[in-house]
Amino acid sequence: MKVLGPRFESVPAVREGLAGVSYLADEGIAGVVYLADRLGKPVLVEGPAGVGKTELAKAAAAMTGSRLIRLQCYEGLDESKALYEWNYKKQLLRIQAQRVVDAADGGGAEAAAPTGSWSELEEDIFSEDFLLTRPLLEAIRATEPVVLLVDEVDRVEVETEALLLEVLSDYQVSIPELGTVAATQLPLVFLTSNNTRELSEALKRRCLYLHIDYPELEREKAIVLTRVPEISDHLADQIVRIVRSLRSLELKKHPSVSETLDWARTLVLLGADSIGAEQARDTLHILLKYRTDIEKATKELSVAEGA
Repeated sequence: MKVLGPRFESVPAVREGLAGVSYLADEGIAGVVYLADRLGKPVLVEGPAGVGKTELAKAAAAMTGSRLIRLQCYEGLDESKALYEWNYKKQLLRIQAQRVVDAADGGGAEAAAPTGSWSELEEDIFSEDFLLTRPLLEAIRATEPVVLLVDEVDRVEVETEALLLEVLSDYQVSIPELGTVAATQLPLVFLTSNNTRELSEALKRRCLYLHIDYPELEREKAIVLTRVPEISDHLADQIVRIVRSLRSLELKKHPSVSETLDWARTLVLLGADSIGAEQARDTLHILLKYRTDIEKATKELSVAEGA
């Protein structure tokens, strides 16, 4: 396996590089990405939905000029969708074609099976030409720099995690018909989890751990100013303060950073230079996604307005 030279010179260089692609990382985030590169270990990123876990992998790919390969996890994901599968239709056509050849050579049109060497045919149909690569195998076989994103790994069943262990331990995949396929270069790997279930100890041992939570007030404001450049400093400050107050409520789903950005863009499109309680209430559906949460937030804003 070819091990690439260090992608990053230092932790500050990681922060600067991520900032260059509009991802504002704190020291903790930058430090883990730096160590993942130097140690050649995957990063398990946990935290609430919408705080920038997936965006971190995308930003790391952008800043290093790497190809992003994404495996979106879901309940029922299996080896055929994560690692590889054989192109059964193409294999069947190959077998049928051989039968036609055998019939033309005198084997008889009604021959039940090819008369040629079955071992030769089997070797043919289980070759590279009939292999369908999926994200994990694609990342292993890539010759160019790659960032592998295994998104929402907590959505798969415990048994499915075993598919990842060989890849994350030795950066290789075993294909019974072809043998072991080892990585040609070491990819940078991110696994994200919304922590909907506990991941296995075996998986965690193979990873560096990073927890991303809702950002502090000033950092979220900086994120808004960076991602919504046309917004005023005053409006950005108001937005993040309101969002912070809403996150202190007992809501079914707290507003994420991505929803903060959506709200900021909405208010800019509406021509707002500042936001009052009435306009905030009228646009809460951008920020909150449950009726009960909107009702609770509306009451909170009304109380704040009357105070």
